[in-house]
Amino acid sequence: MNSEEISVIKKLLNTVKKIVVVGHKNPDGDAIGSCLGLSNFLRQLGHQVTTVMPNDFPVFLKWIPEASEIINLEQDSQKTISAINEADLIFTLDFNALHRTGDLEEYLEKATADFILIDHHQKPDDYAVVIYSDVAMCSTSEMVFHFMEYLDRINFLNKEIATQLYVGIMTDTGSFRYPATTATTHRVIANLIEAGAKNSTIHQNVYDTNSPDRLKLLGVALNNMVMLPEYKTAYITISQEELNENNFKKGDTEGFVNYALSMTGVVFAAIFIENKKEDIVKISLRSKGSFSVNDFSRNHFNGGGHINAAGGRSLTSLNQTVTNFISLLPDYKSALNES
Repeated sequence: MNSEEISVIKKLLNTVKKIVVVGHKNPDGDAIGSCLGLSNFLRQLGHQVTTVMPNDFPVFLKWIPEASEIINLEQDSQKTISAINEADLIFTLDFNALHRTGDLEEYLEKATADFILIDHHQKPDDYAVVIYSDVAMCSTSEMVFHFMEYLDRINFLNKEIATQLYVGIMTDTGSFRYPATTATTHRVIANLIEAGAKNSTIHQNVYDTNSPDRLKLLGVALNNMVMLPEYKTAYITISQEELNENNFKKGDTEGFVNYALSMTGVVFAAIFIENKKEDIVKISLRSKGSFSVNDFSRNHFNGGGHINAAGGRSLTSLNQTVTNFISLLPDYKSALNES
Protein backbone atom coordinates (compact mmCIF):
# COMPACT_ATOMS: atom_id res chain seq x y z
CA MET A 1 0.00 0.00 0.00
CA ASN A 2 1.14 3.54 -0.64
CA SER A 3 1.14 6.38 1.89
CA GLU A 4 -2.14 7.83 0.58
CA GLU A 5 -3.97 4.51 0.97
CA ILE A 6 -2.55 4.04 4.45
CA SER A 7 -3.72 7.52 5.36
CA VAL A 8 -7.24 6.78 4.11
CA ILE A 9 -7.42 3.59 6.17
CA LYS A 10 -6.09 5.26 9.30
CA LYS A 11 -8.72 7.97 8.93
CA LEU A 12 -11.50 5.40 8.46
CA LEU A 13 -10.36 3.53 11.56
CA ASN A 14 -9.84 6.67 13.63
CA THR A 15 -13.31 6.47 15.17
CA VAL A 16 -15.22 3.43 16.42
CA LYS A 17 -16.96 1.66 13.55
CA LYS A 18 -19.29 -1.25 12.98
CA ILE A 19 -17.13 -3.41 10.74
CA VAL A 20 -17.89 -6.57 8.78
CA VAL A 21 -15.06 -8.80 7.54
CA VAL A 22 -16.13 -11.03 4.64
CA GLY A 23 -14.56 -14.12 3.07
CA HIS A 24 -15.43 -15.96 -0.13
CA LYS A 25 -17.85 -18.83 -0.77
CA ASN A 26 -16.59 -22.25 0.30
CA PRO A 27 -13.92 -20.62 2.48
CA ASP A 28 -10.54 -22.31 2.74
CA GLY A 29 -7.79 -21.98 5.33
CA ASP A 30 -6.55 -18.65 4.01
CA ALA A 31 -10.03 -17.11 3.91
CA ILE A 32 -10.80 -18.24 7.45
CA GLY A 33 -7.36 -17.43 8.84
CA SER A 34 -7.06 -13.99 7.28
CA CYS A 35 -10.61 -12.94 8.19
CA LEU A 36 -10.28 -14.10 11.79
CA GLY A 37 -6.85 -12.52 12.15
CA LEU A 38 -8.02 -9.18 10.79
CA SER A 39 -11.21 -9.29 12.89
CA ASN A 40 -9.17 -9.96 16.02
CA PHE A 41 -6.85 -7.06 15.22
CA LEU A 42 -9.71 -4.63 14.52
CA ARG A 43 -11.41 -5.54 17.81
CA GLN A 44 -8.21 -4.66 19.63
CA LEU A 45 -8.42 -1.23 17.99
CA GLY A 46 -11.83 -0.83 19.64
CA HIS A 47 -14.17 -1.56 16.73
CA GLN A 48 -17.32 -3.69 16.70
CA VAL A 49 -16.47 -6.49 14.30
CA THR A 50 -18.53 -9.28 12.75
CA THR A 51 -16.88 -12.01 10.67
CA VAL A 52 -19.09 -13.24 7.84
CA MET A 53 -18.90 -16.09 5.31
CA PRO A 54 -21.35 -16.99 2.54
CA ASN A 55 -21.54 -20.60 3.76
CA ASP A 56 -20.00 -23.04 6.20
CA PHE A 57 -16.38 -24.24 6.22
CA PRO A 58 -14.62 -27.59 6.79
CA VAL A 59 -14.43 -29.18 10.23
CA PHE A 60 -10.61 -29.22 10.16
CA LEU A 61 -10.73 -25.40 10.46
CA LYS A 62 -13.32 -25.25 13.25
CA TRP A 63 -10.70 -25.43 16.01
CA ILE A 64 -9.09 -22.10 15.03
CA PRO A 65 -9.43 -19.44 17.78
CA GLU A 66 -12.71 -17.49 17.41
CA ALA A 67 -13.91 -19.65 14.49
CA SER A 68 -17.12 -20.31 16.42
CA GLU A 69 -17.95 -16.59 16.20
CA ILE A 70 -18.18 -16.63 12.39
CA ILE A 71 -21.70 -16.29 11.01
CA ASN A 72 -22.74 -17.32 7.52
CA LEU A 73 -25.60 -16.57 5.17
CA GLU A 74 -26.48 -20.22 4.66
CA GLN A 75 -27.09 -20.95 8.35
CA ASP A 76 -28.14 -17.55 9.73
CA SER A 77 -29.31 -15.31 6.92
CA GLN A 78 -31.08 -12.71 9.09
CA LYS A 79 -28.08 -12.05 11.33
CA THR A 80 -25.70 -12.00 8.34
CA ILE A 81 -27.79 -9.59 6.28
CA SER A 82 -28.36 -7.30 9.28
CA ALA A 83 -24.62 -7.13 9.96
CA ILE A 84 -23.93 -6.06 6.36
CA ASN A 85 -26.78 -3.53 6.30
CA GLU A 86 -25.65 -1.93 9.56
CA ALA A 87 -21.93 -1.86 8.76
CA ASP A 88 -19.97 1.38 8.50
CA LEU A 89 -17.03 -0.38 6.90
CA ILE A 90 -16.67 -3.72 5.10
CA PHE A 91 -13.39 -5.54 4.55
CA THR A 92 -13.43 -8.18 1.80
CA LEU A 93 -10.61 -10.70 2.07
CA ASP A 94 -9.15 -13.40 -0.18
CA PHE A 95 -11.33 -12.73 -3.23
CA ASN A 96 -11.15 -10.22 -6.06
CA ALA A 97 -14.79 -9.85 -7.15
CA LEU A 98 -18.08 -9.79 -5.25
CA HIS A 99 -19.53 -12.68 -7.25
CA ARG A 100 -17.04 -14.91 -5.41
CA THR A 101 -19.34 -14.59 -2.38
CA GLY A 102 -22.23 -16.43 -4.06
CA ASP A 103 -25.64 -15.48 -2.69
CA LEU A 104 -24.02 -12.89 -0.44
CA GLU A 105 -23.18 -10.76 -3.48
CA GLU A 106 -26.60 -9.09 -3.76
CA TYR A 107 -26.46 -7.87 -0.15
CA LEU A 108 -22.90 -6.59 -0.49
CA GLU A 109 -23.84 -4.68 -3.65
CA LYS A 110 -26.65 -2.92 -1.75
CA ALA A 111 -24.47 -2.08 1.26
CA THR A 112 -23.93 1.60 2.06
CA ALA A 113 -20.61 0.99 3.84
CA ASP A 114 -17.19 1.81 2.44
CA PHE A 115 -15.24 -1.23 1.24
CA ILE A 116 -11.58 -2.15 1.72
CA LEU A 117 -10.22 -5.05 -0.33
CA ILE A 118 -7.27 -7.18 0.80
CA ASP A 119 -6.42 -9.95 -1.65
CA HIS A 120 -3.66 -11.64 -3.65
CA HIS A 121 -5.63 -12.87 -6.68
CA GLN A 122 -5.17 -11.38 -10.13
CA LYS A 123 -7.32 -8.61 -11.64
CA PRO A 124 -9.35 -7.32 -8.66
CA ASP A 125 -12.64 -5.55 -9.38
CA ASP A 126 -12.83 -1.84 -8.60
CA TYR A 127 -15.45 -1.66 -5.82
CA ALA A 128 -13.41 -0.54 -2.80
CA VAL A 129 -12.15 2.83 -1.55
CA VAL A 130 -8.82 1.12 -0.89
CA ILE A 131 -7.60 -1.88 -2.86
CA TYR A 132 -4.66 -3.60 -1.21
CA SER A 133 -3.82 -6.12 -3.91
CA ASP A 134 -0.53 -7.97 -4.31
CA VAL A 135 -0.46 -11.02 -6.58
CA ALA A 136 3.12 -11.78 -5.54
CA MET A 137 1.97 -12.55 -2.00
CA CYS A 138 1.63 -16.20 -1.04
CA SER A 139 -1.59 -15.62 0.89
CA THR A 140 -4.04 -13.03 2.12
CA SER A 141 -3.05 -13.99 5.66
CA GLU A 142 0.49 -12.77 5.03
CA MET A 143 -1.02 -9.54 3.68
CA VAL A 144 -2.96 -9.06 6.94
CA PHE A 145 0.34 -9.27 8.83
CA HIS A 146 1.79 -6.56 6.56
CA PHE A 147 -1.44 -4.56 6.92
CA MET A 148 -0.80 -4.42 10.66
CA GLU A 149 2.75 -3.28 9.92
CA TYR A 150 1.53 -0.54 7.57
CA LEU A 151 -0.70 0.80 10.34
CA ASP A 152 2.22 0.72 12.80
CA ARG A 153 0.29 -1.71 14.99
CA ILE A 154 2.30 -4.94 14.71
CA ASN A 155 2.61 -4.76 18.50
CA PHE A 156 -1.05 -5.90 18.58
CA LEU A 157 0.04 -9.31 17.28
CA ASN A 158 -0.94 -11.90 19.88
CA LYS A 159 -1.07 -15.69 20.12
CA GLU A 160 -4.58 -15.89 18.64
CA ILE A 161 -3.83 -13.68 15.63
CA ALA A 162 -0.54 -15.51 15.11
CA THR A 163 -2.36 -18.85 15.07
CA GLN A 164 -5.05 -17.59 12.71
CA LEU A 165 -2.58 -16.12 10.23
CA TYR A 166 -0.28 -19.15 10.45
CA VAL A 167 -3.15 -21.41 9.36
CA GLY A 168 -3.86 -19.20 6.35
CA ILE A 169 -0.24 -19.00 5.23
CA MET A 170 0.43 -22.70 5.81
CA THR A 171 -2.60 -23.90 3.86
CA ASP A 172 -2.24 -21.49 0.94
CA THR A 173 1.45 -22.33 0.45
CA GLY A 174 0.96 -26.09 0.63
CA SER A 175 2.93 -26.13 3.88
CA PHE A 176 5.45 -23.61 2.49
CA ARG A 177 6.37 -25.52 -0.67
CA TYR A 178 4.69 -23.45 -3.42
CA PRO A 179 6.76 -20.96 -5.47
CA ALA A 180 5.06 -17.91 -3.94
CA THR A 181 6.60 -18.81 -0.57
CA THR A 182 9.37 -16.23 -0.18
CA ALA A 183 12.07 -15.37 2.32
CA THR A 184 9.71 -12.68 3.58
CA THR A 185 7.04 -15.34 4.12
CA HIS A 186 9.41 -17.28 6.34
CA ARG A 187 10.30 -14.14 8.28
CA VAL A 188 6.59 -13.53 8.86
CA ILE A 189 6.18 -17.13 10.02
CA ALA A 190 9.08 -16.65 12.44
CA ASN A 191 7.26 -13.66 13.91
CA LEU A 192 4.06 -15.68 14.25
CA ILE A 193 5.85 -18.51 16.05
CA GLU A 194 7.53 -16.02 18.37
CA ALA A 195 4.09 -14.54 19.10
CA GLY A 196 2.79 -17.94 20.21
CA ALA A 197 1.67 -19.90 17.12
CA LYS A 198 2.36 -23.60 17.78
CA ASN A 199 3.43 -24.71 14.31
CA SER A 200 3.47 -28.47 14.95
CA THR A 201 0.08 -28.45 16.67
CA ILE A 202 -1.45 -26.31 13.92
CA HIS A 203 -0.22 -28.72 11.26
CA GLN A 204 -1.66 -31.68 13.14
CA ASN A 205 -5.01 -29.95 13.66
CA VAL A 206 -5.37 -29.20 9.95
CA TYR A 207 -3.82 -32.21 8.24
CA ASP A 208 -3.93 -35.13 10.68
CA THR A 209 -7.70 -35.34 11.02
CA ASN A 210 -8.60 -37.87 8.33
CA SER A 211 -11.77 -39.86 8.84
CA PRO A 212 -12.08 -43.41 7.43
CA ASP A 213 -14.64 -42.08 4.94
CA ARG A 214 -12.25 -39.40 3.66
CA LEU A 215 -9.46 -41.92 3.14
CA LYS A 216 -11.82 -44.25 1.31
CA LEU A 217 -12.90 -41.32 -0.89
CA LEU A 218 -9.24 -40.59 -1.60
CA GLY A 219 -8.89 -44.21 -2.71
CA VAL A 220 -11.79 -43.71 -5.12
CA ALA A 221 -10.21 -40.52 -6.45
CA LEU A 222 -6.84 -42.16 -7.03
CA ASN A 223 -8.51 -45.14 -8.71
CA ASN A 224 -10.28 -42.70 -11.07
CA MET A 225 -7.08 -40.81 -11.91
CA VAL A 226 -6.12 -40.68 -15.59
CA MET A 227 -2.76 -39.61 -16.99
CA LEU A 228 -2.33 -38.07 -20.44
CA PRO A 229 1.45 -38.27 -20.99
CA GLU A 230 1.42 -36.48 -24.34
CA TYR A 231 0.11 -33.38 -22.58
CA LYS A 232 1.94 -33.87 -19.26
CA THR A 233 -1.51 -33.78 -17.70
CA ALA A 234 -3.43 -35.88 -15.18
CA TYR A 235 -7.00 -35.54 -13.99
CA ILE A 236 -9.31 -37.01 -11.36
CA THR A 237 -13.09 -37.36 -11.43
CA ILE A 238 -15.46 -37.87 -8.52
CA SER A 239 -19.17 -38.33 -9.15
CA GLN A 240 -21.98 -37.34 -6.81
CA GLU A 241 -22.74 -41.04 -6.32
CA GLU A 242 -19.16 -41.66 -5.20
CA LEU A 243 -19.35 -38.73 -2.81
CA ASN A 244 -22.59 -40.05 -1.32
CA GLU A 245 -21.25 -43.59 -0.96
CA ASN A 246 -18.38 -42.26 1.12
CA ASN A 247 -20.41 -39.89 3.33
CA PHE A 248 -18.80 -36.78 1.87
CA LYS A 249 -18.40 -33.78 4.16
CA LYS A 250 -17.28 -30.27 3.23
CA GLY A 251 -13.50 -30.20 2.85
CA ASP A 252 -13.05 -33.95 2.31
CA THR A 253 -11.62 -33.48 -1.20
CA GLU A 254 -9.19 -30.74 -0.13
CA GLY A 255 -5.75 -31.47 -1.59
CA PHE A 256 -6.79 -34.43 -3.73
CA VAL A 257 -5.72 -32.69 -6.93
CA ASN A 258 -2.16 -32.45 -5.61
CA TYR A 259 -1.78 -36.23 -5.84
CA ALA A 260 -2.23 -35.99 -9.59
CA LEU A 261 0.28 -33.15 -9.80
CA SER A 262 2.82 -35.10 -7.74
CA MET A 263 3.33 -37.73 -10.44
CA THR A 264 6.57 -37.72 -12.40
CA GLY A 265 6.12 -36.05 -15.78
CA VAL A 266 2.93 -34.15 -14.84
CA VAL A 267 2.87 -30.34 -14.99
CA PHE A 268 -0.91 -29.84 -15.19
CA ALA A 269 -3.49 -31.49 -12.92
CA ALA A 270 -7.23 -31.18 -12.56
CA ILE A 271 -9.99 -32.61 -10.42
CA PHE A 272 -13.65 -32.60 -11.49
CA ILE A 273 -16.20 -33.03 -8.70
CA GLU A 274 -19.88 -33.42 -9.49
CA ASN A 275 -22.25 -31.31 -7.37
CA LYS A 276 -25.86 -32.23 -8.04
CA LYS A 277 -27.21 -29.77 -5.47
CA GLU A 278 -25.76 -26.78 -7.33
CA ASP A 279 -26.05 -28.55 -10.71
CA ILE A 280 -22.40 -27.85 -11.53
CA VAL A 281 -19.07 -29.61 -11.77
CA LYS A 282 -16.54 -28.02 -9.46
CA ILE A 283 -13.03 -27.84 -10.86
CA SER A 284 -9.65 -27.38 -9.19
CA LEU A 285 -6.56 -26.88 -11.34
CA ARG A 286 -2.88 -27.03 -10.37
CA SER A 287 0.33 -26.66 -12.37
CA LYS A 288 4.09 -26.56 -12.15
CA GLY A 289 6.37 -24.01 -13.77
CA SER A 290 5.10 -21.34 -16.13
CA PHE A 291 1.82 -22.93 -17.23
CA SER A 292 -0.96 -20.61 -16.03
CA VAL A 293 -4.03 -22.43 -14.75
CA ASN A 294 -5.43 -18.99 -13.92
CA ASP A 295 -5.60 -18.15 -17.63
CA PHE A 296 -6.84 -21.63 -18.52
CA SER A 297 -9.66 -21.43 -15.97
CA ARG A 298 -10.64 -17.87 -16.93
CA ASN A 299 -10.73 -18.78 -20.61
CA HIS A 300 -12.69 -22.01 -20.35
CA PHE A 301 -14.26 -22.67 -16.94
CA ASN A 302 -15.64 -19.41 -15.50
CA GLY A 303 -12.95 -19.23 -12.85
CA GLY A 304 -9.50 -17.99 -12.00
CA GLY A 305 -6.96 -17.76 -9.24
CA HIS A 306 -3.18 -17.87 -9.45
CA ILE A 307 -0.65 -19.00 -12.04
CA ASN A 308 -0.21 -22.42 -10.43
CA ALA A 309 -3.51 -22.81 -8.56
CA ALA A 310 -7.00 -21.94 -9.75
CA GLY A 311 -10.60 -23.03 -9.61
CA GLY A 312 -13.58 -23.05 -11.93
CA ARG A 313 -16.91 -24.65 -12.67
CA SER A 314 -18.80 -26.25 -15.51
CA LEU A 315 -22.53 -26.27 -16.17
CA THR A 316 -22.40 -29.42 -18.29
CA SER A 317 -22.37 -33.02 -17.04
CA LEU A 318 -19.30 -34.60 -15.50
CA ASN A 319 -18.58 -36.64 -18.63
CA GLN A 320 -19.12 -33.67 -20.94
CA THR A 321 -16.88 -31.49 -18.77
CA VAL A 322 -14.04 -34.01 -18.96
CA THR A 323 -14.52 -34.44 -22.71
CA ASN A 324 -14.37 -30.68 -23.15
CA PHE A 325 -11.26 -30.47 -20.96
CA ILE A 326 -9.43 -33.11 -23.00
CA SER A 327 -10.43 -31.43 -26.27
CA LEU A 328 -8.73 -28.21 -25.13
CA LEU A 329 -5.36 -29.78 -24.39
CA PRO A 330 -4.00 -29.93 -27.97
CA ASP A 331 -4.13 -26.12 -28.09
CA TYR A 332 -1.90 -26.01 -25.01
CA LYS A 333 0.51 -28.81 -25.92
CA SER A 334 3.43 -26.49 -26.65
CA ALA A 335 2.92 -24.48 -23.47
CA LEU A 336 2.68 -27.64 -21.40
CA ASN A 337 5.85 -29.08 -22.89
CA GLU A 338 7.71 -25.82 -22.30
CA SER A 339 6.57 -25.48 -18.68
